[in-house]
Amino acid sequence: MTAEARPLQALLGTWHPGKEKGTEMTSPTARRRSQFIDAVIDDYAAAHSTQPDADQIELRRITREKTGRAAGMQIGDDQAVLMEILVRAMGATSAVEIGTFTGYSALAVARGLGPGGHLLCCDVSRDWTAIARAAWQEAGVADRIELRVGPGLDTLRALPPGEQFDFAFIDADKTGYAQYYEEVLARLRPGGLILLDNMLQGGRVAGDREEDEDVAAIRSVNDAIAADPRVTVVLLPIGDGVSLVQKLGQ
Repeated sequence: MTAEARPLQALLGTWHPGKEKGTEMTSPTARRRSQFIDAVIDDYAAAHSTQPDADQIELRRITREKTGRAAGMQIGDDQAVLMEILVRAMGATSAVEIGTFTGYSALAVARGLGPGGHLLCCDVSRDWTAIARAAWQEAGVADRIELRVGPGLDTLRALPPGEQFDFAFIDADKTGYAQYYEEVLARLRPGGLILLDNMLQGGRVAGDREEDEDVAAIRSVNDAIAADPRVTVVLLPIGDGVSLVQKLGQ
């Protein structure tokens, strides 16, 4: 849930310590972030899911050590497994990620890519992505990942027009989601997938209460995607909510 267009101090100033569970589960290695699932069921699901390997565990450790409480932005292990499975199952060879943080989600996507696969990662932080670069090298996927440091919207708009991606992951500043979605969708092949993270905002998107700008932005994006005739979508209560969007057409 990288705040791709926000400086670190601004991010930490809006961080809600109780917003995400972020605790270790019964397994000594699995880290899940489910907020909307009964804890007993969540533990059972964790115990019956593929566990993180040594590279993932080490990246998690370094992220906690180097970023402090911002480490809560890292996706959970269950989400990483889901992303890797989806990318591999669809035979994706071209992907884009908006908001990379320390590279955990990118590691999952890169592992799922087919032969000759390429993942374009966009983030504004050189410090956080330096951790990512080292982790990708250690895990043996650095040759599949291209990192561009700068505003994600600028990077997307500088790309050639037309369909070029099989898979996309959006996990950046929430007020920018609507624009990221449109730029990515225009460059996604028919049948391609977009995953958007933090789509439940701790459950605050439900109801009509006035909330902060992030909640208002995500609520608006959820409504727009649900009504978008160009796609089909399911919002899953994994972590802080993940929307899985498929582009329709031939």
